[in-house]
Amino acid sequence: MSLLTAAKARSPLLGYTPDFVSTAMAPYINDIHRKGVRIISNAGGINPLACAAALQEVAKKADVDLKIAVVAGDDLMSEKENLKGAGITDLESGRQFPENIHSMNVYLGARPISRALDLGADIVVTGRCVDSGIVLGPLIHSFGWNRDDYDLLAAGSLAGHLIECGAQCTGGIFTDWHTVPDWHNIGFPIVECSSEGDFILSKPPDTGGLISFGTVAEQLVYELGNPQRYLLPDVTCDFSQVSITEIPGFDGGAVKVYGAKGSPPSTFYKVNATYLDGFRATAVCPVGGPKAVQKAKRTAEGILQRTRLIFSQLGYEDYSAVNIQVLGSEDTYGPHARRSIDGGPREAVIWLAVHHKQREAVEIFSKEIAPAGTGMAPGLTGIVGGRPRVSPVLKPFFFYYPKSNVQINLFLNGQHVEVFEEDLAFTSDEVVSFDLPEISSELKDLPSGPHTYRLEDLAYTRSGDKGNSANIGVIARHPLYYPYLKKTLTAQALENYFQHLFEREKPEEELVTRYELPGIHGLNFVLKNSLGGGGIASLRSDPQGKALGQMLLDFQIKNVPDLKSLIE
Repeated sequence: MSLLTAAKARSPLLGYTPDFVSTAMAPYINDIHRKGVRIISNAGGINPLACAAALQEVAKKADVDLKIAVVAGDDLMSEKENLKGAGITDLESGRQFPENIHSMNVYLGARPISRALDLGADIVVTGRCVDSGIVLGPLIHSFGWNRDDYDLLAAGSLAGHLIECGAQCTGGIFTDWHTVPDWHNIGFPIVECSSEGDFILSKPPDTGGLISFGTVAEQLVYELGNPQRYLLPDVTCDFSQVSITEIPGFDGGAVKVYGAKGSPPSTFYKVNATYLDGFRATAVCPVGGPKAVQKAKRTAEGILQRTRLIFSQLGYEDYSAVNIQVLGSEDTYGPHARRSIDGGPREAVIWLAVHHKQREAVEIFSKEIAPAGTGMAPGLTGIVGGRPRVSPVLKPFFFYYPKSNVQINLFLNGQHVEVFEEDLAFTSDEVVSFDLPEISSELKDLPSGPHTYRLEDLAYTRSGDKGNSANIGVIARHPLYYPYLKKTLTAQALENYFQHLFEREKPEEELVTRYELPGIHGLNFVLKNSLGGGGIASLRSDPQGKALGQMLLDFQIKNVPDLKSLIE
């Protein structure tokens, strides 16, 4: 959203996702009209009215009549000055409200989308809204779900959560990637929902990919926090007891999903703001030949020494942060890296990222990469992408904002039609708890044995991010493995395993929280302050924690019986 804000500043006609108009809609606009397909998208970005106007031009050129609605009101930048003195702090870090706010958007819900469909819209364009709301909106419209049908609203939100990342639930980034056929033609997900809340998830016939318990369960835990309190604008969801059952007879697989529970949403919206915090650049350079890792590290260190010397001569401060990684040396594994005894790999890649308060200093860094190719290590083959691009660092800032202070406006074909009113009678800020089955005695009586397994033998994993926190979901491949995972994979065990990633603000701070999802025999771990700032603020090669689940697959589950024989 911050990048789209910058685009709108350049032109009032920009600020939305242009590919949605030119690539996803324009080539198919006649088929969409002819078949009566209704489209909902949050591609409006910071300028949904401009996005709708561009769609109207596409429809006009194709000589088709479409009703295009816009949900607006998520942009809070007009309230910036009022919020500065309101004592607002970041939900994650507790930091005070920044002075140099760049963008500020509310995560709207599904009800305005449903209302736009009630008004006859063929296409609904929104700005910032929760991704799952794009699916829940039409379900509310189709089935007439009430504001207090919390279990149904949670089920519809779960459907949206599972398909919001497209092919990630049809075999994309699956732990067992080698079992997924035809990546080049991978099918996107389809959900067929009933008015009772259960749904079938499948994909089009004759497409690649795979739908199974594993592929869908992995996506359930993706970017998840507390599964019992998944907070959304329309409902607070409990996904801990969700069940996923494979259905035979579907080309490419299908599953039935049920068991989501809901409770009232809060009286607040979550807001995603960004603020400017200096500038950054990243140099990526392949290095070949013997001792490639050593050459890469010395080259990166030499570039930093050279630029720091220039900074001191010109009166610039030192870098705010730097990150040297040598891809190919398993730097990201920390103490778990496998070190070669024969000099290491003969190919490696320098990842050198820097952050500085002043653009001019980062521009000096950018210009000083190329000289390394003639004045430093042999085997430096080039700079991937050319001279490193200097870009602003836009850090996230999350806070809650009263729903009663947000005005949501609905437009149809460019005309304002109504102000959407949230009904706060169906909200609550009380914490509703759901009891999980007691398991402590089960773990105490677990048989032990002489066997050791890699986690990959017993579980699927998937990881994602929320700001500067990562999550790693772990799902047992068989219910009998689950107690052993619960016993071994404690929060402390995960904190010890990934200790090299954390930025600890307080000495005794607990940085890992574990949650349970017994419905899918799963665990979810939230790793606080583990991403070096997260997103575009992070200087790491994995700023969103995408590889953390893969890294955990080598974790050793020790002193257990022959688990494989238990399921034969």
